[in-house]
Amino acid sequence: MSPLIETISLKVGYNASAAFACPDFAIHPGDVLKIAGGNGAGKTTLVKTLTGLIPPMAGEIRLSGRLKKLGAGYVPQSGPLHKDFPASVMEVVLSGFQSSRGFRPFHTLGEKRRARKILERMGIGELARSSYRELSGGQRQRLLIARALVSAHPVIFLDEPANALDQDAAARLREELAALAGRGVAVAIVTHSPHDSLPYSAVLKLGESPSFERRNAHA
Repeated sequence: MSPLIETISLKVGYNASAAFACPDFAIHPGDVLKIAGGNGAGKTTLVKTLTGLIPPMAGEIRLSGRLKKLGAGYVPQSGPLHKDFPASVMEVVLSGFQSSRGFRPFHTLGEKRRARKILERMGIGELARSSYRELSGGQRQRLLIARALVSAHPVIFLDEPANALDQDAAARLREELAALAGRGVAVAIVTHSPHDSLPYSAVLKLGESPSFERRNAHA
């Protein structure tokens, strides 16, 4: 199976003097990739490079044609939307369908049902009509995760997604991510936690002894 993302001799950083080398790795459809490492190891910098937010310092990032067309989903630790963003919770989560909607002006009934289901599973279904500006920080994080989960992106990156979630919401998130991987979506998760119940197919470790370990085989 051809990879969605493949890196070759990649170096990332915000300036050349602080750039660090990353092990060569590939992300395939259906992967659940754990990006691990201590504070300052460069996990978020790597994700921003892979999603095109900052350029690589050196090396190559090869993207599949499908990924070039649809792009990657990304949920950072702090939301990309301004706290006074003038939209309802439902409007924000429905915006996750944008990459698959094309020029359709309206959302389908199926998309609306999917959006409401994800909001409920993330524990904020009762807030569907609320304004984004009325949400707490934790509720905004749940909403941005929900928006990523409904998207048609072939790869979704999540930076410490469980930080603002209680145990129940974190368990629901794990179920949703496992279901996405089962449908062929690749999920890459930045995490400090050494233990969780996600069935990782690969682990990328950054820091003093960087490494990439694949736990399943791809054709």
